[in-house]
Amino acid sequence: QVQLVESGGGLVQAGGSLRLSCAASGETMTRAAMAWFRLGPGVEREFVTAISWRGRSTGYADSVKGRFTISRDNAKNMVYLQMNSLQPDDTGVYYCAASRLGDGLGTTQDDYDYWGQGTQVTVSS
Repeated sequence: QVQLVESGGGLVQAGGSLRLSCAASGETMTRAAMAWFRLGPGVEREFVTAISWRGRSTGYADSVKGRFTISRDNAKNMVYLQMNSLQPDDTGVYYCAASRLGDGLGTTQDDYDYWGQGTQVTVSS
């Protein structure tokens, strides 16, 4: 079994930056693709970004391209999300997710097997 724990959320003014972290424990997750989703005003978590298990491929939602960067450190079982130029529309609960697809970069909730508890990100105007 895998446990994912997010951290790094908080309150930031528009234009500011935050760095989220996701720590994996339990089963080794080196070969798992990792992703970040967020839950805003909508009823479903929306895809933000994903990274393949080797870290050689990444994907981003159009809304965050050029502003967010996903990275991972497999030796530490850590995944990061650097968020720059934050806007109020980025507000939401950010969730870390893991998929056994490995190099696959799924964009839906069903593509992922494990989820963290989420960390709140609030961007004020």
